[in-house]
Amino acid sequence: MHGRVARSAFALGGAGLLVLAMAGCNQSAPEESSSQSDLKIVEQVQIDQNGAEVKAAEGAAPADPAGDGKATCPPVSIAMAGALNGPDAALGINIVNGVQMAIDKHNAANPGCQVQLKKFDTEGDPQKATAIAPQIVDDQYTIGLVGPAFSGETKATGTVFDQAGLASVTASATNPTLSENGWKTFFRGLANDAVQGPSVANYLKNTMGLKKICVVDDSTDYGLGLATAVRETLGPVADSQCNISVKKGDKDFSAAVTQINGAAPEAVFFGGYYSEAAPLVQQLKDGGVTATFVSADGTKDQQFVDQAGEASKDALLSCPCGPATGSFAEEYKQKFSADPGTYSTEGYDLGTILLKGIDSGAITRPALLDFVRNYNGQGVARNYQWTPNGELTTNLIWMFKVQ
Repeated sequence: MHGRVARSAFALGGAGLLVLAMAGCNQSAPEESSSQSDLKIVEQVQIDQNGAEVKAAEGAAPADPAGDGKATCPPVSIAMAGALNGPDAALGINIVNGVQMAIDKHNAANPGCQVQLKKFDTEGDPQKATAIAPQIVDDQYTIGLVGPAFSGETKATGTVFDQAGLASVTASATNPTLSENGWKTFFRGLANDAVQGPSVANYLKNTMGLKKICVVDDSTDYGLGLATAVRETLGPVADSQCNISVKKGDKDFSAAVTQINGAAPEAVFFGGYYSEAAPLVQQLKDGGVTATFVSADGTKDQQFVDQAGEASKDALLSCPCGPATGSFAEEYKQKFSADPGTYSTEGYDLGTILLKGIDSGAITRPALLDFVRNYNGQGVARNYQWTPNGELTTNLIWMFKVQ
């Protein structure tokens, strides 16, 4: 739930409100209310850890899950684990749709190799994920996993997958410590929050020139980890008067709003998910706070915009996720009757990598793990190549804006 903008001094239009949110999308039912609008989350600029713009790379075509159409394989399956129901389900649905799209394209082109997708709904809950993990590893046909989606559930289950030798490629879990557990099967398909946090903080401090920022976290592995990186990078720009922790599931943020109002910051950064970011930004606006709202990948979902309505306008959201563009976006919308969301590209790319491994003859867990470990190739979102501890060799962050 994290886990995942063009970054440059893009014109923010009169604004002081930055909202960077990235790392976990939720979707129970969209809240139908008069607050809904035509606002969308639009990519702005890609940035490095200093907050400086980096032009998007152009070049190699992304890997195609269809391959050459000549693949043969015995019955095998890929699992996906993440929140498919509950308040944060949008993120998981974005990912599983991306994986499904890759598998469907592969199977349509390769009659001799039909790969099954097995979906496991954790609701993003570490306890539920812990109960589900044995079901995944006990299935002899499952040789690869896309997930888990959130950092907390990944932390809770990583040892189970490691002991089973099951390659686990996450499209969205961004807590930096996940790659420090000694797991040999963990691969992160995007930048972690030790990259995202400093990148966003330096963008606000150096590129936008902000002098006073309130930082709020939701006390989760993801939100607190991200906010801590932001606070440390901002240094004195992070106002100690409004260094605030709330709880996942909170809906009344009146105490935080009062504290932020008293500090009169230029921006408010929130580390957490959209299910809390939406009521928070509404209550900030209702309380007269004019600071730019900034969040990250956990917030970067259309559900944030739909639930917060006009209060979300001009929010800045960071994300290690790559924007969905071109033919991928068109195919996704045609297939699912919805625009691709945060981590849809990562789900598709990581599913494609596992499929390419299977097509190469890597039809056992050890063989597929070895294939991923040595992979180097272009995807829709970025190039994928991993260090020995499962981090990407190249990490950049995108900035998005609600407009």
